[in-house]
Amino acid sequence: MKLENQMNMTVISKSSNESFSRAAVSAFVAQLDPTIEEISDIKTAVSEAVTNCIVHAYNNSLGKIYITVQLYDDRTVKIKIKDKGCGINDIDLAMQPMYSSLGGERAGLGFAVMQSFTDKLKVSSKVDKGTVVTLTKKLSYRVSK
Repeated sequence: MKLENQMNMTVISKSSNESFSRAAVSAFVAQLDPTIEEISDIKTAVSEAVTNCIVHAYNNSLGKIYITVQLYDDRTVKIKIKDKGCGINDIDLAMQPMYSSLGGERAGLGFAVMQSFTDKLKVSSKVDKGTVVTLTKKLSYRVSK
């Protein structure tokens, strides 16, 4: 697996940047000619990961969200979404469907959604240092007509 192309982007953790991040990542991935379903899956997973940074990482203040997208020669897409926020105390608990550290009206489905729309989800976090979410998806090979 050889790296073919890479994009790096930094946005502020404002809700208006969620849709921008989703669009920018999908536009970059489009060079691999993914199916509509594949691009939709990527948009959804990125949206959830960026939303987690906005809602959870910086405790009602603004911080930076770092996004790296790597495209590989075997049509693998690897997306890293990183913050330098409060971190996650218990990753296993946080990844449980219906769990939200904020409680209330939050559904607590972010990580479950990310898992269902990617081939691999990796979450690493250190309290008071931040969190890195890595989304990996292998795109199908399209048959040309």
